[in-house]
Amino acid sequence: MFAPAAKAVVYNRVPRVTTDFWLIKLMAVTMGETAADYLNVQMGLGLTATSLIMSAILAVALVWQFAQKKYGPAAYWLSVVLISIVGTLITDNLVDNFRVPLIDTTIAFSIALALTFLLWFQTERTLSIHSIFTGRREAFYWLAILFTFALGTAAGDLVAEKFALGYLAAGVLFGMIIISLAIGYFFLGLDPILGFWLVYILTRPLGASFGDLMSQPAQYGGLGLGTIVTSAVFLAAIVTIVAFMSLRHEGEEFIEVREDGELVAANEN
Repeated sequence: MFAPAAKAVVYNRVPRVTTDFWLIKLMAVTMGETAADYLNVQMGLGLTATSLIMSAILAVALVWQFAQKKYGPAAYWLSVVLISIVGTLITDNLVDNFRVPLIDTTIAFSIALALTFLLWFQTERTLSIHSIFTGRREAFYWLAILFTFALGTAAGDLVAEKFALGYLAAGVLFGMIIISLAIGYFFLGLDPILGFWLVYILTRPLGASFGDLMSQPAQYGGLGLGTIVTSAVFLAAIVTIVAFMSLRHEGEEFIEVREDGELVAANEN
């Protein structure tokens, strides 16, 4: 008889998907849109300088995140906010500085994201976000997230440009698509991994639409709060929820794995 494989318990390095997860993610992408606009336009840094500065700060945040051996709300959500800004700036640079059409950037980032998932699966044999307990899996995870933000920016801008819906109507449109995916997941058997990543992509243009609605002047269809006020409001909300998560250890998930690295079970801590 063969001896049973040894098992170990490790922490997942990314959070469980909860209501708080989606709430703070939506606020993070909203802030990413308004903060990028503030740095680029109001502060006059320009796309190139803003992109270089934010990419350098993101690199530092990711070093902090990768140093964690389990999900830490502060490091994780700081990385999400920064990667949302950088993902937005990547698309804006391609469109504004290099004159790449939005349809081309949408297709290119869709292909890049698909190839990331393909390589991730071929390497790890899973795309589960409940089994991110190695550096390599986490690297695939963050690369996929970067492409979701760049793709969400391109697709959102493409829809807004092509149909000229306005901020509110565009936000409602993306919100309805997300609701339909939720119905598909809860009632129609939509694959949870596919559903998660589709919603992750779509929350980017959803958040951007409402961020622009709040920050842009009334003559452009916004409420005129400005990028500073809008960014500050969402930053305060994010900090509050992250502090709550840290105190409650909310979102932590431990994983039972065999010595060969195969997932046995994932459980809430």
